[in-house]
This record gives sequence, C-alpha cells and structure tokens, in this order.
Amino acid sequence: MKLAYLVLGATTLLLLGGYDSVLSTSDGNLHTFVGCAVREFTFLAKKPGCRGLRITTDACWGRCETWEKPILEPPYIEAHHRVCTYNETKQVTVKLPNCAPGVNPFYTYPMAVRCDCGACSTDTTECETI
Repeated sequence: MKLAYLVLGATTLLLLGGYDSVLSTSDGNLHTFVGCAVREFTFLAKKPGCRGLRITTDACWGRCETWEKPILEPPYIEAHHRVCTYNETKQVTVKLPNCAPGVNPFYTYPMAVRCDCGACSTDTTECETI
C-alpha cells in the first residue's frame, strides 16, 4: 500500500510540474485557477523486467489559498497552508507488456475520485516542502 502512495505523491509532483502540456480546459485559464480539481493525467508505468505502458488516469491538480501572518507570541507566526490533495482514490491494476519470465506483470496505481484543498498528509502526499 505504501508503494501506491509513493506513486500517488510522484504523480502529484509530475502533474504540478508539467500541467501546461497535460491539461486543457475551455472553462478558463489554468494559470489563474485557484482551487483543487480532478484532472486527466498521462504517465509511463514501468518496473524492472517489463516494458513501459502509457496510462491516462485522473489525478489531483490545483492551487489552494495559503497565508502567514506575524503574531507577537511564540511561534511568532500564524500559518494556514492547504494543499490540493486526494480525498478519495480507487486502486487500478493494469498488466504491463512483455514482462520477463518470473516478473509479476501487474502494476497498481491510485486514481483520483475526489480532490480538495486540505492539510498535507504524509499518508497520501509528499509534504517535505511544506
């Protein structure tokens, strides 16, 4: 299960890093979008001993409002940091092509069902920069 969350976090980072080439919308400009939404995302699923398979799935994408303000008492700052994160996922399993003998050909990854702005949870998201 931890591997699935690792993939989930990596998918989020890849999605946020490359949304210009992955996403399109007729509803407005994604550069100014504030909020959290389920969006289509394509990645290459691979593991040692198998050929890669291009997969299109749903992932969370967006920007959430965040703020900090100074205060006079320790810790001298009040912070409110929310991130676009997974509220609900479902596990999807595919069979990778041309796997070597003895290699398990099945690859499981999370698919976003519902996304929201919320506190960063290390159970589902890589939070080390927050």
